Amino acid sequence: MKHTKVLAWSLALCCAVVGAQTTAPAMAPATGAQVLGPNQVVVAGTVPDEATRVQVVSRLRELYGADRVVDQLTLGAVVAPPQWSQNLQKVLSPSLKQVSRGQLSVQGNTIDLKGEVANEAVRQQMASDMAASLNPTYTVRNGLRVAAQEQSLVDQTLGNRIVEFEAGSAVLRPAGTGILDEMALALSKLKGKKVEVIGHTDAQGGRVANVALSLARAQAVKTYLVSKGLVADAIGTTGLGPDRPVASNATEEGRARNRRIEFRVEP
Repeated sequence: MKHTKVLAWSLALCCAVVGAQTTAPAMAPATGAQVLGPNQVVVAGTVPDEATRVQVVSRLRELYGADRVVDQLTLGAVVAPPQWSQNLQKVLSPSLKQVSRGQLSVQGNTIDLKGEVANEAVRQQMASDMAASLNPTYTVRNGLRVAAQEQSLVDQTLGNRIVEFEAGSAVLRPAGTGILDEMALALSKLKGKKVEVIGHTDAQGGRVANVALSLARAQAVKTYLVSKGLVADAIGTTGLGPDRPVASNATEEGRARNRRIEFRVEP
């Protein structure tokens, strides 16, 4: 599955909770219930009233299209800073469309912006423009990074194919090794770039076991790639279990799509 086709944006919104310390809402649920289609924008968190919820969702649909926005906002006992809704509209600007794999967290007066952009100038300008549009009580933390140009080569090589394993194990199937033979050739062209191998599972079974299995599969992929001549230190591994589904776990077809390996080139 092409990494660039998974999730365009996830946004977490929360005002200040009265008499309590605010913690960030999860970007995606750990249960695997979240179903993400190509390039969807997921907005989750807590807002103080229905008017704010409608305002946020309407703004995102205006930017990205109604069919791409997944509304998971809830109403809660939170208090917004002065003119919070108006400032939020400034944050949700068209410039966000320059970011891929984006994550935007807005908690009261603190804004965390993450994701990938085309170059360093865009990375600096976006955060600067956002901060300049808000009053001084807001803090914008710039977590943007410049996307690796080599990612497109890796995505094109993997295409929409799934690296297959034996059921419930980290043993590669012959079809999986065939794909990895092609990936080894593509990764050998990255000229010193590091790559992260990311394992995913479906939502069947316990989450802890699935996370462990996804990591074991990522490590099995790394072992195979190293056996093909790639440098071990240039390959990292991560296991995310069922936390980032790209299809429904209610069907076998969807579960098969969720059991996947992704390759992410580090900038």
